[in-house]
Amino acid sequence: MTAPAPVHDTGYPVLLPNAIVGSSPAARLCLVRGKGAVLWDSAGRALIDTLAGLGQCAVGYGREELAEAAAAQMRELSAYPLHAGPVNEPALLLARRLAALSPAAGSRISYTGSGSEGVETALKLARLAHFHHSGQQRPFVLALEGSYHGATAGALAVTVRADLHQGLGPPSRHTVRLTRPDPRALGPDAVPMLICELERAIERVGPGLISAFIGEPVMGVAGCVVPPPGYWAEVRRVLDAHGILLIADEVATGYGRTGDWFASPRFGIQPDIVVTAKALTSGYLPMGAVLVGRGVLDMLDGFPLRHGFTASGHATGAAVALANLDVIEREGLAGRAAETGSRMLEALRPLEQLPWVREVRGCGLMIAVDFGGDPAVVERARAIPGRAAEAGVLIPHAAGMIKLTPPLVLTDAQAEQIVDVVTAEVRRLGSASPAGG
Repeated sequence: MTAPAPVHDTGYPVLLPNAIVGSSPAARLCLVRGKGAVLWDSAGRALIDTLAGLGQCAVGYGREELAEAAAAQMRELSAYPLHAGPVNEPALLLARRLAALSPAAGSRISYTGSGSEGVETALKLARLAHFHHSGQQRPFVLALEGSYHGATAGALAVTVRADLHQGLGPPSRHTVRLTRPDPRALGPDAVPMLICELERAIERVGPGLISAFIGEPVMGVAGCVVPPPGYWAEVRRVLDAHGILLIADEVATGYGRTGDWFASPRFGIQPDIVVTAKALTSGYLPMGAVLVGRGVLDMLDGFPLRHGFTASGHATGAAVALANLDVIEREGLAGRAAETGSRMLEALRPLEQLPWVREVRGCGLMIAVDFGGDPAVVERARAIPGRAAEAGVLIPHAAGMIKLTPPLVLTDAQAEQIVDVVTAEVRRLGSASPAGG
């Protein structure tokens, strides 16, 4: 049998995300193993993961208890779609547990396979709830500039990022764009300004045509943007006055990332629907869950819900999710995220003194070092991933900013190593050549 190709091989017919189709593919690391917060590539090099994949691997890599939970469930019943009629025990047990944790009071659970599917589900349920409750069609959705809600058609329609709409046209004409709640950019009067904009947008469109406001408690892809104090509570007040539902996209923030099970309560959000995925299983299996609050359920009472996916309530995924939640709870990983993140943020704050650093910000283990828009700095930052890897730290992307969302099991020593490498590389941007010399 032919041996696998070595690290950086680009001869396999894989259509890679973020690659330019038809171009000569850039060299990429080939990862072969992981343990805790550390990954190994096929050359045997150990790298501390600063992203937890895409924020999903909360409990770290190589967890035997998750592998055992999957194997045990597969031996009994791998999966059977809830959409087909019968239920399975792990999905029922997980629903009970998630309902108890949910920041949306009185929740029932709708299962998905990903965050994108979850956003699609939430948007659909919001519109159906209004239609069944009042007979009104409410096609419009309020969304924040710079938000990311997924890659499928409906989720992309409320994702307000020009780079992701290239060749597809702008977001849906039913998406109402609102200024992102960035306290550094907007200053001390951010909240009244943003709420005034929200009220005017609702008046312009007509409150009877808007089904929901969708937002991330902390904006992840936009660069760990933490809203100003009081923002979400004021948003809730305005939405309530007009009968508009609030969807909290906690795909990135859920299950311990910001220092608690969910970020919504920390920021004064009382959501009607909560979208989750990623860390629900720590990425060991694709699975998501939409937590649908009592208010929406009451609006839907008596409605025949014709919605579901082949993998909805996947038995093995649910078993892994239950084991994963056990680990997060048993090891106090939400509290650890708050403590470790606070130390890392404080250690990185001095970088704000550099003229090429716009801001260092974060919440829990969601941290960003933002370089602003200086093209020269952005170009020099492209050399950071290669140099960081040589220092034993995996930073896959570092153009406009460095984002840190490591596994919640990160050790103190690993956190210090990440801070040291990031600090050295960011300081180097003031003099390094674009090629990294």
